[in-house]
Amino acid sequence: MPDTPPATQWKTLDQDLNRLSRLEDATMYTARPLVGVGISLVFVTLAAVAAAIFTGGEPQGLAVVVAAAFGAYMALNIGANDVANNMGPAVGAKALSMLGAIAIAAVFESAGALLAGGDVVSTISKGIIDPASLADTRVFVRAMMAALLAASIWVNTATWIGAPVSTTHSVVGGVMGAGIVAAGVGAVSWSTMGAIAASWVISPLLGGIIAAAMLAFIKWRVIYVEDKIAAARTWVPVLIGLMSAAFAAYLALKGLSHVVKIGLGTALLIGGATGALLGALSVPFIKRQSEGLENRNRSLKTLFRLPLVVSAALLSFAHGANDVANAVGPLAAVVYVQQSSAVAGEVSIPLWVMLLGALGISFGLVLFGPKLIGMVGSQITKLNPMRAYCVALSAAVTVIAASWLGLPVSSTHIAVGGVFGVGFFREWYMERRFRRMHNARPAPERLARQERTRRKLVRRSHFMTIVAAWVITVPAAALLSAGCFLMLKTLGF
Repeated sequence: MPDTPPATQWKTLDQDLNRLSRLEDATMYTARPLVGVGISLVFVTLAAVAAAIFTGGEPQGLAVVVAAAFGAYMALNIGANDVANNMGPAVGAKALSMLGAIAIAAVFESAGALLAGGDVVSTISKGIIDPASLADTRVFVRAMMAALLAASIWVNTATWIGAPVSTTHSVVGGVMGAGIVAAGVGAVSWSTMGAIAASWVISPLLGGIIAAAMLAFIKWRVIYVEDKIAAARTWVPVLIGLMSAAFAAYLALKGLSHVVKIGLGTALLIGGATGALLGALSVPFIKRQSEGLENRNRSLKTLFRLPLVVSAALLSFAHGANDVANAVGPLAAVVYVQQSSAVAGEVSIPLWVMLLGALGISFGLVLFGPKLIGMVGSQITKLNPMRAYCVALSAAVTVIAASWLGLPVSSTHIAVGGVFGVGFFREWYMERRFRRMHNARPAPERLARQERTRRKLVRRSHFMTIVAAWVITVPAAALLSAGCFLMLKTLGF
């Protein structure tokens, strides 16, 4: 009869196998980012190859090939950073899984870019550089390429440190930096730059105030009433109608205006009609959905989940329609210059260039988006469907209000400002309630100031990181662009 191995031998073998499995898991975890980088490099290479095919291998087409690679890189970074602002609140509120958010965002971002993306784009972003100062086609092409590369590097850096930044401001800074090196400080429209700087304050403040006001209204009229379900049946359809009106007007202004020219008045009429219709249609839906629900706050989250998912999808559509130009606008300008040997204030965007931008945003979202989605959705402050709904609604309403007032705003700053607004409002409200309870307690039972500070509902480290990134986006992109311009000049572009 063969000897039976002692029990300790099997125990040792199990421990060794366990170590090997952990080593394998660790290797796969560390290699996962490299997979994303590898796929990104393949996408950028394919973009350059596609550009070479579309330019027919002409000698002057080398600039288009390089610009296409830069544009693909920028599109990947927009997908990784900017899209988190639309999907983060829905994921943080657990209305969507990370996989579901990525799938919805990829579809609606691409649809927005391809169906309602800009047919015509300004070559000098936001009019910050005098076109006459870049009349030399070689200098112009070099400036556009430098702006694209610099904006891409900056957005990539911001994503790495976990800061959602404005890709529009990154491109603006890139164009400004290249323009200054190419034509001097006098070529910059400093009044336009002042308006853009003002948006650093206006956008998050408006977004935060509107989101906080919406949350205060929901608390007042729905959450802190005796019969929550009856209140929800009354007010949730009204909120859905308001959301529908805001998004219909938002899409008309920011998305459909690329297809049909729509003024603010017409957009508001479209929004009002849409809101009234969908608000009325939602009454029986909310009534049916609320049947059998308990009279508690947790039940209310169910009623806000679907509107939140729809709002996130619509925000993604509008973002794709509006921000794809950040990735492909300078590339379209380079293509036009190489084909016509002239500089134009506005150029049309070829279909292959638009497709490159749409695919790049989707790939960037799938490969690198989860980091920023998680940060915006759960690491700044805790969100539930009602709070996240306020953030989404704030994004649409703020854009409409800013368009009416003629104020320059950033969709990124508005969305993240809405998250901050909701968090700081909750903090203020809880502090107010706490003070009432605190003052009613005997002195020995009162919490120390340090403990009250520790219970803050908005993480100050994320707040300071994001605000600092917003402030330095334009100057950082401008400095990078100046360096890229000189590098491209040295290389002979």
